[in-house]
Amino acid sequence: MQAGHRLPYRDMTTPLVKTRFAPSPTGLLHAGNLRTAIFSALLAKSQKGTFLLRIEDSDEARNQADALAAVIEDLCWLGVRWDEGPDCGQRPITWKQSARADIHNEYFDQVLDTGHAYPCFCSVDRLDKLRRQQQAAGKPPQYDGHCAGIDPAEARARMQAGEAASLRLRVPAAQTIKYVDIVRGEQVVSSDRLPGDFVIRRADGTAAFLFANALDDALMGVSHVLRGEDHIANTPRQLLILAALDLPAPAYGHLGLVVGVEGRPLSKRSGAASIADLRATGYRPEAVFNYLARLGYSGASEQIETLDDFAQTFDPAHLAKGPALFDYRQLDHWQELAMAQAPLADLLDAFDADAVDQPVDAVALEHLAELVRPNMRFPQEINDWAARLFGSHLLKGYTDAARQRLITVGPTFFSQALAVIEADRGAEWSVLKAALEAATGLRGGGLMKPLRLALTGLESGPGLGGIIALMPAAIVRQRLETAAATALEAN
Repeated sequence: MQAGHRLPYRDMTTPLVKTRFAPSPTGLLHAGNLRTAIFSALLAKSQKGTFLLRIEDSDEARNQADALAAVIEDLCWLGVRWDEGPDCGQRPITWKQSARADIHNEYFDQVLDTGHAYPCFCSVDRLDKLRRQQQAAGKPPQYDGHCAGIDPAEARARMQAGEAASLRLRVPAAQTIKYVDIVRGEQVVSSDRLPGDFVIRRADGTAAFLFANALDDALMGVSHVLRGEDHIANTPRQLLILAALDLPAPAYGHLGLVVGVEGRPLSKRSGAASIADLRATGYRPEAVFNYLARLGYSGASEQIETLDDFAQTFDPAHLAKGPALFDYRQLDHWQELAMAQAPLADLLDAFDADAVDQPVDAVALEHLAELVRPNMRFPQEINDWAARLFGSHLLKGYTDAARQRLITVGPTFFSQALAVIEADRGAEWSVLKAALEAATGLRGGGLMKPLRLALTGLESGPGLGGIIALMPAAIVRQRLETAAATALEAN
C-alpha cells in the first residue's frame, strides 16, 4: 500500500485486513496507547476485517496481577471490542504471549539451523564496558560481533554444558531495507545504521520483544500494524527477523506520539493520567473515545460518533505524522457534547442523597437533572446542584464578591423579590419577570445577577425561571431572607 492512499475494501481477491493491539500488562492504559488501540480497531472495522487483542506478558518481572483485567475493562468501557483475544472463547496460546514459548523456541531453532542467528556468551560486564568505550569515542553503541565467529558445534556444546547464552540475529552488511509506512510513506534504512547483531532471545531463554512481537504478528496473520513512532527504530530489525524466518511482514504505520503540555510523550512510567483516572473523574466513554479518535486524525465530523459510525469514513491517510497534544480543553469540549445527550438515568445514578440535608423526591430530581444538564461537566456535579437548589442552606455560603453585590442592591430588593415570587408563584417566567422588574425597578443583569446569587450563590447557571419554579417555596424564602439580612448587616 502506498502512503496517502486509502486501503481498498475487501473483495474476493483482496486479503482480509487484520490489525492488532498488543499491550503489556504492566500498568494502566493511558491516552497514548489507547489511541493506538482505537485507530487499529477503526482500520480493521473500516475494511470489514479482524481486530486482535494480544497480550504481550512475557516480561514477568514487570507484569501486574490486575493489569489484564484493567486493559479489558478500559477497552470495553470505550466501546472498543475485539474479534480475537481474551473472552472470545479461544485458547490462551492464540492471544497470550507467555503461552507461546514453545512456538518461539521452534523458530529460534530455525534461525540457528540456517545460520541467521548465533549464541552470544558475552557477559553483562563486557557489554557494559564495550558500550562505555564506544560512547567515550563518540560512536553509537553497537555490538562488535565478538561471538559471531564461534564454531556452531562449540557453541552448542557450551550451551549444553549449561553456559548461559543469548541469541543474536546476524545483521547483513550494507543491505538496504525498504518498506512503505502507512503513515509516513516510503522508508529506506541501511543495515549499517543498525546497532549491530541484536538480541532475539535473552540469556534466560525468553524471547526478546523484537522477535516475539514480529513472529506472533506473522503467525497470527496480522496484515497491518499501527503503533507509535517510538517503534520506528524497531521496524527494520523486525523486517530482518521475518526475512530470516521466511515469513510475511505486515504493513507498518508509525503514529505521531501523544504528548503532554510539557512536550514529552505520555507514558505509564511518567505518570500520565490513565483511562481509569479519566473514568473516575467522571468523563463519559463517548467523550474520551471521540476525543482520542480525533487526536492526530484530520477530517472527522464534529459530532459524537460510535466506533462503527467513525469506521465508515476512517482513512489512514488522515493520520498525522507529528506529535498530538493531549489537551484537556478539547476533551472537555467532547465531554460537554456527551453530557448533552447522556441518558438521564446516568445522571441520576450519580446522585448521592447524603449531599442534601433535605429529602428530594424522584420527580424533583429528574426535573433538576434536565434543568442543570447544560451546566454540568461531570455527572457527579448533580450533587452540588441538588444542594444549591434543595438544601436548607448554601453549603459554602457567599463569596466576598457575592456578598458585596448583595450589599450593593440592598435589603429592600430581596424583600420585594420575595413578595413578588410568593404572590405569583406558578406563573409563567415572562409574567414573573415582568412583575419583578416592576416591583424592584431593575432590569437585565441588574435584576438577574443579585437574585441568582441570593438563590444559588452563583452568578451563572440554568435559567432563573427554571430555578425558581423548581426550588421549594420554603427554600426560596430562606435564601432571600438570608440575602436581605446579609445586606442589612452591612448597612
